[in-house]
Amino acid sequence: MKLASSLFPNQWRLLASSPQLYLQSFIFSSASTSKSPTLRQYRNLQTAVSPVVTSSYLPTSYITQKQIETPTSPEKQGPPVQESLGAFQKLPMVMPSIDLYSSALRKSKRVQPTKGIANIAKRERNRGAKQLDAFMKELALPLKGYMESFPRRRLLHPYERSLIELTLGDGKYEEVLGKVDALRKKVLSVGKEHASLCAKALSKREAEDRLSEGVEKLELVFQQEGRAVDDLLSIAKVLRAMPVVDLEMPTLCLVGAPNVGKSSLVRILSTGKPEICNYPFTTRGILMGHVILNYQRFQVTDTPGLLRRCDEDRNNLEKLTLAVLTHLPTAVLYVHDLTGECGTSPSDQFRIYKEIKERFKDYLWIDVVSKCDLLGGGSQVIYAKEDRSNDEEEIIKYRETGPDESFHVSVKTEQGLSELKSKVKEVLSNEMEKIKSGVGVDPSVASS
Repeated sequence: MKLASSLFPNQWRLLASSPQLYLQSFIFSSASTSKSPTLRQYRNLQTAVSPVVTSSYLPTSYITQKQIETPTSPEKQGPPVQESLGAFQKLPMVMPSIDLYSSALRKSKRVQPTKGIANIAKRERNRGAKQLDAFMKELALPLKGYMESFPRRRLLHPYERSLIELTLGDGKYEEVLGKVDALRKKVLSVGKEHASLCAKALSKREAEDRLSEGVEKLELVFQQEGRAVDDLLSIAKVLRAMPVVDLEMPTLCLVGAPNVGKSSLVRILSTGKPEICNYPFTTRGILMGHVILNYQRFQVTDTPGLLRRCDEDRNNLEKLTLAVLTHLPTAVLYVHDLTGECGTSPSDQFRIYKEIKERFKDYLWIDVVSKCDLLGGGSQVIYAKEDRSNDEEEIIKYRETGPDESFHVSVKTEQGLSELKSKVKEVLSNEMEKIKSGVGVDPSVASS
């Protein structure tokens, strides 16, 4: 190689000690001479410094925290800081328990005894103790990395805390993390115990037996309690799939009873592509889309439908909707279906609407009456069953025209859609001004 043959002794030393530093100096010196060998070849060259972990699978966040950052004493550390939104996208990759076990066993078997031990018995017990110790660490270190990389629930944003509770169940997140930590502690205990027994063996045969017993015992521990790692893997997959919400970006949240046409409007207004079906609770989670108006990007959220009942009786899908309204800076687009085709009568829709409007009365608000092509014009409409004998005047008016100043739209005929888009643009622009001025949703107030 021409490059290798032209190096001076001091350049060889620089290359051996720090390849990256040598490369930077080489490019700099080449650029400063007229005989530079095609500088274009080096312009797109990228270099990076990566930490090296010997025979261990560790999440990147754990490596960064433990080996790159300068440790600080507990006295100098401040109080825990609540994380902003987006913590779920920072979760580490979790290995399946069977892969974690197989990888640790394979790496531990490659460990050799200390060189220079002539006595066969001493050499064998040294090999056995070192292999058990390596096996224990290869199992325990990733588990410790998971414990430190998964955020504590109390430090999450209130919206993400709600998602964890409603998606996984109350206490499930902490329970799985606790089982992973218990598995780690048991692996350390069993590994240290059998490594010590192996180191005290009196013969080669006894050392081999102690090594086999230790491996079998660690295998049994993982068979019995390794399920916690797989549960953590499932949790990470579910949480990473959650849509990311930007608190600095205005959000238009579509709310209403099930099957009133929210998802169809999301498809019209944004990049979101929800499932469109004619049955209740089509939306089984939070779907996030985006709309760009005058080069400004906004968020549009489709939410599960709300039924007429008290909060204690609501299912987790309905509670997801309330969590979005409670914890995010949101403008509301409330969708009404006066045809009754959705399965919820107009009277019940009115009562749900009044409750939500009162609870979130400080929000910017748009009312939309959907499916207006089925209203009037001689079309035969089958209403949901309801008792009209005790209807109040307000409900009678609502059934005929919907809320005051509501937009009547039809996705099928495109009636009223252009006017609605103009109104959405106005409301989202106003919401952006609220965010810039620091006026937002106070979770402690909204949830009280």
